[in-house]
Amino acid sequence: MNMFTKSLIIYKSLTMQKIVFMKMFALLCMLAGGISTGMAQTEMHLSLDSARHYALEHNRNLLNAGLAIDEAEARLKETIAQGLPQVNATVDYSNFFGSTATLGAMPGFEIEFNPTSNLAVSFSQLVFSGSYIVGVRSAKLYKEITETSLEQSETDILAQVTQAYYLSLISEKHQSQVAANLVNLKSLLDKTRAMVDVGIAEEVDYDQLSVQVVMLEDALRAAGRQVTLSLNMLRMQMGLHADVPVVLTDELESIVERSDFEGSLVKPFSIGQNPNYRLMALQTDMAEKQVNMERAAYLPTIAGFYNFTEKLLKPEFDITPNHVIGLNVSIPIFSSGARRARVNQARINLQMAENQKALLYEQLMIREKQLRYNLNNALEQYESQKTNMLVAKRVYDNINNKYQQGLVSSLDLTTANNNYLQAGNSYISATLQLLEAHLEMDRLLNSL
Repeated sequence: MNMFTKSLIIYKSLTMQKIVFMKMFALLCMLAGGISTGMAQTEMHLSLDSARHYALEHNRNLLNAGLAIDEAEARLKETIAQGLPQVNATVDYSNFFGSTATLGAMPGFEIEFNPTSNLAVSFSQLVFSGSYIVGVRSAKLYKEITETSLEQSETDILAQVTQAYYLSLISEKHQSQVAANLVNLKSLLDKTRAMVDVGIAEEVDYDQLSVQVVMLEDALRAAGRQVTLSLNMLRMQMGLHADVPVVLTDELESIVERSDFEGSLVKPFSIGQNPNYRLMALQTDMAEKQVNMERAAYLPTIAGFYNFTEKLLKPEFDITPNHVIGLNVSIPIFSSGARRARVNQARINLQMAENQKALLYEQLMIREKQLRYNLNNALEQYESQKTNMLVAKRVYDNINNKYQQGLVSSLDLTTANNNYLQAGNSYISATLQLLEAHLEMDRLLNSL
């Protein structure tokens, strides 16, 4: 095996590490979830399903999304209560400090202002209000928006946890591949040293191999850090404390075996089931409700009331009745065009929301076609790399048998072994691409 081939193998190994690191860094930038404050130190064995289930229960973003639904429910009750009977009571006391009043027509006749105290109970009931009717409908729609947002958040968290689990598996696989490659190269280095000692090889060959060994040792340490980083990212998405040891129990191959790639390729895309589109549709409905709210400002507001006043301390002269019942009618007449301007603003916002909805529809339809292409292409690449790995394994086994019989040199065996390791790296990379393409397809189809 010449130095160019060895350098190429190491270069591809380092390139693969950079790709994995870039993916993990990009995913970390998307993280918005908090970290659970639990301090448990027990080793956690996680399958993909258990990691996803744990995230649904402990991820801080999902907990906040659930609280947003509770807040929307409370807001709806508050809005409805504004149209229900309202009862209030007041107590007052007034002292005039002995003040008197003299009637001009009756000289010498004075009226003294005695202290007064009243207990008043008021009852009011909204009879009609267009703004109230629209407000209740908007509050109900807002609650539906928060529920859809929770579903969207769950989909996002499931996708992020799944991708983090995949990256953790690929990091561990890559670490083992680099370690195996390093062992193979060190063995070749020892054999080269022996060849140099007997004069078969030159010292420069040994020096070049020594440089490659150092590079692979650096790559192995970097691979170890990538494993740590990917597991920390998985913990963060799950809401798991950073100090909890994690052991992944699933393998990439087992995940591939139970994944229904063909089913995702033929499954029809119902855009109405996509959380992003449904959320946009609800936001458009909310913009329409805002138009109705501004229009309702033209309508009158009618409210009935009843007041009861009990005189605790009465003045000397009092003709105020204890019971009063009435009706208030508020009719908007002229606002110098302010109401019309607000209606126009709401209409413009509605048109903008409808444009955003139409744009999202087009984007999702195009994305569906692209994701189907990506998944189909990834499936073909996976099958191709799987075949290549099996062929490389057969070649290695054949060369190994010949080497044991003394028919080939150790360099031939090392070359076959390196080719097999390289084919294994390509196979793992193709497996990751396939799983990620399938994940994005299922995410679009809302099948996570």
